[in-house]
Amino acid sequence: MSRAEPRKEQPLKGRVVVTHCRRYVPTACPSVNVIESVYHRPMQDPTADVSAFVLAGGKSTRMGSDKAFVMLDGRTLVARALDLARTVTDDVHIVGSAEKFAAFAPVIEDIFRDCGPLGGIHAALRASAAELNLILAVDAPFVPSALLLHLIARARSSEAIAIVPRAGGGWQPLCAVYRREFADAAEKALRSGHYKIDALFDEVKMQAIEEADLARAGLAPNIFRNLNTKGDLEEALRTEN
Repeated sequence: MSRAEPRKEQPLKGRVVVTHCRRYVPTACPSVNVIESVYHRPMQDPTADVSAFVLAGGKSTRMGSDKAFVMLDGRTLVARALDLARTVTDDVHIVGSAEKFAAFAPVIEDIFRDCGPLGGIHAALRASAAELNLILAVDAPFVPSALLLHLIARARSSEAIAIVPRAGGGWQPLCAVYRREFADAAEKALRSGHYKIDALFDEVKMQAIEEADLARAGLAPNIFRNLNTKGDLEEALRTEN
């Protein structure tokens, strides 16, 4: 009887092969090892390095009621902001009162209380495990997902600590991307009693996104308008309808 010929492997044609392997990762406990899945980098979630934080801790004095729960087009402002943030990342948090917001998303509370939005940014960055952190104000319901993607793309291609639009009459620090390192400058300012966010832009490496940049991306400056008063809300309701 003749010996069987060894089987020849056929070349792969027109197929994409995804390699998935597993490796053991030592932990602090010698008796426990974690099995970690390892994927080729292009297969990773493209938003895995991004967290988003909706700032909802304002006092809403001019509105007369909590802006986060103001209704616009059948949804509260906090629901709109969360839905928007979730278009670019699954890691979405609210910065505000846990008592008010824990039912809607994971909540981060300020470390420095009653210090305005800078305190919220600081708390978000101190709690974040992501390198890039998208900050969104709860009262800016006209910001489109396209802007968030534009900011994240610019942040990934830059070493800047803060990537902030400068449009609609000035800086827009509550629709911006910050690296965790910005928390150090924020904490220094907060401890000194200085709460103005854009005053810190001279102290860190930052990148401004100018109106011309936004225009090239098809984005208009009026996307940054806030709802601060009942008049703002009435105008927005007329616009929406």
